[in-house]
Amino acid sequence: MSKIGIFFGTDTGSTRLIAKKIYGLLGEELADKPKNINRTSPDELLKYDALILGTPSYGVGDLPGRDVGCQEANWAEFVPRLDDADLSGKRVALFGLGHQERYASRFASSLIKLYQVFHGKGASIVGRWSTEGYQFEHSASIIDNQFVGLVLDQRGQPHLTDERIKIWLEQVKPQLLTALAQAA
Repeated sequence: MSKIGIFFGTDTGSTRLIAKKIYGLLGEELADKPKNINRTSPDELLKYDALILGTPSYGVGDLPGRDVGCQEANWAEFVPRLDDADLSGKRVALFGLGHQERYASRFASSLIKLYQVFHGKGASIVGRWSTEGYQFEHSASIIDNQFVGLVLDQRGQPHLTDERIKIWLEQVKPQLLTALAQAA
């Protein structure tokens, strides 16, 4: 059976840390080691039928990248390289980081951009997450009163991170494994 691919964008290392926690909980039998999106190719990402993609939030709901202050290439530089990729049949779970106090008016809003890119290319997005337990004014990453993926606040609520990841993985893992089984 194929494995779940885990890819992340990062600038400070926080999203990388979360990707490693997710990998640790899934284990090497189910997932490949997480890869920084600035050190991989579209072909590498596209070989997976089940993906977990993570992003920090930068700018005002932009994909993180050099144009919005990241020190290294990030999702903004990677996405154009997908060109006309067809992601039909791929199942994708998303996670994003944000700071609800400091950026209450745009909390974790970069996640919606990642959602729009992959959904727009035909991927099936799984793993919506409740907005309960967060304090913010607005987030563009909400559809039907839920975040489009797992949202974590490593600055304001780090004590909730591990439990949120665990609960979210219990939700998305069966859906991702079903995608792998269907592709086999």
